[in-house]
Amino acid sequence: MSGKEGAQARQRWQRYWAEREDIDEVYSNEGRIIRELMPLVEGGDSLVLEVGAGSGRDSAELARAGAAVVVLDYVLSSLETAGRVAESVGSEVLLVCGDANAMPFKSGCFDVVFHQGLMEHFRDPRPLLEENRRVLKKGGHLLVDVPQKYHVYTVVKHVLMVLGKWFAGWETEYTVGGLEKLIAGSGFRIVRSYGDWMVPGFFYRSLRYVLARGGVVVLPKYPRGFGPLRRLGEGLRERFRERRLAFYTYHVIGTLARRE
Repeated sequence: MSGKEGAQARQRWQRYWAEREDIDEVYSNEGRIIRELMPLVEGGDSLVLEVGAGSGRDSAELARAGAAVVVLDYVLSSLETAGRVAESVGSEVLLVCGDANAMPFKSGCFDVVFHQGLMEHFRDPRPLLEENRRVLKKGGHLLVDVPQKYHVYTVVKHVLMVLGKWFAGWETEYTVGGLEKLIAGSGFRIVRSYGDWMVPGFFYRSLRYVLARGGVVVLPKYPRGFGPLRRLGEGLRERFRERRLAFYTYHVIGTLARRE
C-alpha cells in the first residue's frame, strides 16, 4: 500500500467509525469469533490482542470472560468506539493506537491474537501474519476471519470497487484452502477452519440500507421469518455446515491456528 493509499484508507476508516454512533445498527459477526476463542480464554488469565478494533464487541466479551484484552487500531474513532462498547457491557480493554505491521509490543507476549475484517485490506498480508506470529507466545493461537471468495457479496463488492463506490476502498477475499495455505506458510499449524452465512441475506441487507439512506426505516435489522420455515432453514444449515463444500457458500470464513 502506497503512502497516499495508506493515508486515504486511514481517513476513510476514521470517518466510517466516527459516523457510527449507534453501534447497534452495525451488523455483528453473530458470535462466531467468541464461539471459537472463548474455550481458549475461559477460566484462565489469557492475554489477548485484537488487531483492528472495528466495533470492539468481541474484545469486550472476551474481557468480560476474564481475559486481559488489548485492542490495537491506527484510527482513533475506532478505538473510541471499542472503548464505548466495552464500557457499555461493564468490561475493560486497553486501547492502543499503532500500526498492525509494526506493533508496539515485545515478542512472545500474547496468548491469543485475532482479527476480523482486517486482512482483506492488505495487498500483501504476509508482513501482517509475520507480525502476528512475532507477538504470540509459543503455543499461542491466531484467529483470522475474512470474506469468502465465492459469494454474491464478492461480485457486488468488485463492481462497486471498479466504480469507486465501495465504502472500504480496496479489498480482497479468500477461499478456505488459500487462507489455510497462507497462514501455514507463515509458520502456524492449522487447528481448524470455520465459516458462516450472511443472515439476513445480502439482498435484504442491501434493501434495508438503501431505504435507511433515504430516511425510510421500515425493515427490522433481523426479520423473524415464519417459525416452522425458519427452524427448517436453521436445521438444514447446521447439517450442511459439517461438509467441506459449505465453505464455498459461506459469506465469511476463518481459520484458527497455533504458533509452533
